[in-house]
Amino acid sequence: MLLLAASFAGALAGDEGSSIVNFTVIRDYNGKPVRNASVILHSVDKGGKQNKGGAQLKTDADGKANYPGLPYGKVRVQVIAPGLQTFGEDYDIKDKTMDIEIKMKRPTDQYTIYK
Repeated sequence: MLLLAASFAGALAGDEGSSIVNFTVIRDYNGKPVRNASVILHSVDKGGKQNKGGAQLKTDADGKANYPGLPYGKVRVQVIAPGLQTFGEDYDIKDKTMDIEIKMKRPTDQYTIYK
């Protein structure tokens, strides 16, 4: 019981079981940073289903945001920015520090049979 409490306290302190994740959001077509993009994080279970809850970050003027203390495991990252395609991908958080670069694309034309 005491060992379990110590390991839980260590995870909260960031010693074990959690990562510092740094996000950089840039435009795919020119490499410029995306300011005020919403970076939404959800944990994902072993079956690939998204868990309830989560966190939302906003990028700064340099397109950067970070989340200290993100627990190890699968995380679904979604990035939303006005005028750009929504980005979504699952990442396996397993290192003490992770840097994730996200390249946002321009929206594409929708296909329709009515043109």
